[in-house]
Amino acid sequence: MRRVLPILPILVVAGCATPQNPDVTFYADGKTVTVQPTQYCDLKSENCDVDPNATGVLKVRPGKPVQISVPGDLATTAWSVKFTYRNAQGEQQEPLRSKLFTKNDPKYAYSLVLPEKDDQLESVEVQQYGSRIEASRTGAYDFVARGTWILSVDDRK
Repeated sequence: MRRVLPILPILVVAGCATPQNPDVTFYADGKTVTVQPTQYCDLKSENCDVDPNATGVLKVRPGKPVQISVPGDLATTAWSVKFTYRNAQGEQQEPLRSKLFTKNDPKYAYSLVLPEKDDQLESVEVQQYGSRIEASRTGAYDFVARGTWILSVDDRK
């Protein structure tokens, strides 16, 4: 006599967790801080998650570089680094921006070096661009940031 074993249904529970927004890591003077985006939107720069408390803080001495590390899902898109700083006399300088990195030349890390050796960094903003384009006040067209990661610099001695 042949015995037949009952077939028991196997349930597979799929994870329904929402995808995590990418983190960006900043490194300066032997310290590291990893931050969540202060804003992260869909590809059209709409439907945004906003967290104004996601800003990271690092102590950065005058003239010292900041290393920025981004994950693959950011590195293979259009992104750049915007930063503010003061010169050695303490005068606010015009904000500057890195070159634009794109999927054609993915960049997973970037070294932010200030123009002069005695300049003091104030803030750094990594900006990932979406597909939306808007006209600026000057008549030029700009991509709208999809995600922003902010580092505030502690420059107290």
